[in-house]
Amino acid sequence: MSNNAIAVMASGKGSNLRVILDAVAAGTCPVEVKLVISDKADAQALNIARAAGVPQVLHLDPKAYADRASFDVDCAEVIDAAGCQWIVLAGYMRILSSSFVRHFRGRMINIHPSILPAFPGAKAVEAALGYGVKASGCTVHLVDEILDGGPILAQAVVPVLDGDTLESLHARIQVEEHRLYPATLARMVTTGFDIDGRRVIWRT
Repeated sequence: MSNNAIAVMASGKGSNLRVILDAVAAGTCPVEVKLVISDKADAQALNIARAAGVPQVLHLDPKAYADRASFDVDCAEVIDAAGCQWIVLAGYMRILSSSFVRHFRGRMINIHPSILPAFPGAKAVEAALGYGVKASGCTVHLVDEILDGGPILAQAVVPVLDGDTLESLHARIQVEEHRLYPATLARMVTTGFDIDGRRVIWRT
C-alpha cells in the first residue's frame, strides 16, 4: 500500500475532486488518485474522474444492498483491493456505518463548510447565516463515528458580510475549500501528523 494512494468518495458535482485532480496534475499535491466511488449514477464526479484518467471509477448503487452496512462492506473491499492508504470524502452525502469508520480510522478525511465544532450537519452555511456569526469558513477533519466530529487537520476563515446570501457565502467558503483540501492532502502525505487526544500535531 502506497502512502500517497487515495480513494475519493463523492456524490455530486465533484468540485473538490476536480481541484484535487488539478493539483495532482500541476505537481502541487503529490497523491495518486487510484479510485473514485460514487453512490449516485449521475454524479458529475464520475465524469470528472474518467476524464482525468483515474484507474478505477465506480458507481455502487445503495439500493442493490440490504442495508447500509453491507453497502459499506463492498466499498471497503474495493478500497482495500485498490491499495489506497487514504479515503477522501468529497461531497459524499451518505452517513457511513460505524464498522466502515472503524476500519479506516485515522485514514479518512472530510471537508465541512464551517469552522467546526460550530454548525455540523448538512445545512452548515444556512445555520451560520441564521445565527448571525461574523466569520465562517471550512474545516478539514478526520472522520469518526460522530457526524463532523473528528479531530481537526486544518481550517480556513472567511468573513460573513452584511449583505451575504446563502449562495454568496457558500461560494466564498468554496474558494477556501478548494485551496485548503489539496494543500492538506499534500501535507498529510509529505510530513504526516500525530494525534494527542483530540489535537492533530503536524510533524516537521
